[in-house]
Amino acid sequence: QVQLVESGGGLVQAGGSLRLSCTASGRTFSAYVMGWFRQAPGKEREFVAAIGWNGGNTYYADSLKGRFTISRDNAKNTLFLQMNSLKPEDTAVYYCAADTSVARTSVARLESYGYWGQGTQVTVSS
Repeated sequence: QVQLVESGGGLVQAGGSLRLSCTASGRTFSAYVMGWFRQAPGKEREFVAAIGWNGGNTYYADSLKGRFTISRDNAKNTLFLQMNSLKPEDTAVYYCAADTSVARTSVARLESYGYWGQGTQVTVSS
């Protein structure tokens, strides 16, 4: 098993930036495909980005390409999400997720991930 803890959320003005972190403990971090999802009030949880075990492959929601960057540091068991040019519609709880076997065609699906963090709130003011 792996335990995931997100951090780095907060309140930011529109146009600002935040860097989220997700620290993993338990089994070997590098064995996991990692993802970021978000859930806004009253909406379903949605895919943000995912990254392969060695960081070589990254995947993004089309609407977020160019503003968000996912990365990982396997030596520090940490996943990152750099968010730039934030908009009020980016306000949500952001979750990191992990699993050992996620097909490339399934990285955006919630059910592909068996491990989830508790989330970190990101609020973007206009």
